[in-house]
Amino acid sequence: ELGYRHPMGPLKLTDLVGLDVRLAIADHLTKEIGPQFLAPPLLRRLVRANKLGAKTGEGFYLWKGGEPHPK
Repeated sequence: ELGYRHPMGPLKLTDLVGLDVRLAIADHLTKEIGPQFLAPPLLRRLVRANKLGAKTGEGFYLWKGGEPHPK
């Protein structure tokens, strides 16, 4: 989690930023730079299901009271 001196792990950070935002970034990078930035199918499925992270209460984590809880 803190190996790159990030304040949290990548999935928790993605949940806070928003899975829809992360998907839009991946799609833009894929278009501009190449397929190495292609979003994983799981990310697309979660966004289609409106599981966008903290703002919808579920993403990679379940969010209750502003706190993440593993599924």
